[in-house]
Formats: sequence, structure tokens, C-alpha cells
Amino acid sequence: MLVNEGVMDAFGHISVREPSDPGKYLMSRACAPNLITTEDILEFTLESDPVQPTKTQLFAERVIHGEIYKARPDVMAIVHCHPASLLPFCISATPLVPVFLMGATIGRHVPFWNQQDEFRDTALLVVKPEEGRSLARALGQNSIVLMKRHGATIIGANLPDLVFRAVYACRNADAQSAAHALGNVVALSEGEIERAGALCSRAGGFSSRTWDFWRHQLDLAGNDAAEG
Repeated sequence: MLVNEGVMDAFGHISVREPSDPGKYLMSRACAPNLITTEDILEFTLESDPVQPTKTQLFAERVIHGEIYKARPDVMAIVHCHPASLLPFCISATPLVPVFLMGATIGRHVPFWNQQDEFRDTALLVVKPEEGRSLARALGQNSIVLMKRHGATIIGANLPDLVFRAVYACRNADAQSAAHALGNVVALSEGEIERAGALCSRAGGFSSRTWDFWRHQLDLAGNDAAEG
């Protein structure tokens, strides 16, 4: 679904906290997100070790997920991605701000994490537990953190909430970039962010409707591919 909506490509990874055990999370083996099957899903501890020994290749950056789950008991799903719409904000450090109704889901503040500040020059991957902890600290109580010259990590209260937030973070970035090109960007007010954000995150609300819509779009895309 996130690939179909332009949030993910061959890279990036998504996880959900184990519903019956908050001390574990579920994540696939290392592969392109649109190729994942149920057989690829593995269970991990919050130390990001597989519960069952495996010889399959794992995502090197899985510590992002484990460390955020440790720091944020309220988080039930996480995606790390590199969408083209968000990358200009990761490169320029221009603040990403909510500029329309659904964009309010990114919240009042989008922090910016520069890996160089603590770890000097790296390959820009987050592979060490201490790097994951640093990213989790930068995220704080926010819903998205931008990573300098890398991408973004986004959290959700559940899987539909995560997908909604990730898609509309990208669409908000597109709208903000277009407004910059026109010469004027006006962010939502504090009150608008609070009220629109609550509306977007309401159970059974926008995220439920968009989940059904994007699932249908995904089915249509699959059918078109099969017919082609």
C-alpha cells in the first residue's frame, strides 16, 4: 500500500508491535516492501534480535524500530522511508510544517536529526543501538522525525494510523514545496493543528476510510498489472 501511494520504493521497512507481547515487534526479512509475504514476517525482541534464530538476511536498520518501541510504549507501528517529497526537507533542513487539514497529522513540530552531531561521518545508515537511541530521543513525543540527507521515520498508534500519517506527511510536503514555489507558506495555527489532528486520528475516522480506499487502489493496481 505504501509503495502504491509513493511513500516507499525498493528501500525502507515497516514494523508493528506484537499485539500480545509489547516487548516484541513484527518485521519482515530484508526485501523490497511490495514483495513481502506472510512467510517473510519475523518476530524480534526490543533489542532487535530475532526471537527464532534465522539465516535469512535482516534489515540492518532494525534498531530504529526496537529503540523507538522501547522509548515510546504508545507506538504500535513504525515506518522508515525515503520518499522523494520529504527528501528536500531532509537535505535543506527547511522546517516541515502542517499546511492543510490532513497534513495536521504530522503534528506541531517535526524534529530534524543529524547523525553527524553524535557519530561524525557514517554511511548514513542507523545500524548501532546507540544510533537508534539517538534517533528515538530526537523523535521525542512527536510523530515524525526527518533524518539529514537520509529520509524519515514515522510512527503510528496502529497500522492504519501509520499509513495515513505517512501518506499525508508526503502530500503535506508536496503542498508545502509547491507553496514555497509560489512564494508564500502559511502553516496551520496551533488551534487548527490540535483540532484537525484530533479529527484525523479519531478511531474509525479518516484513517479507516483511507485504509479501505488505498486497499482498493492497490487491488486495482494489481489487476491492471495482471491484465497487462
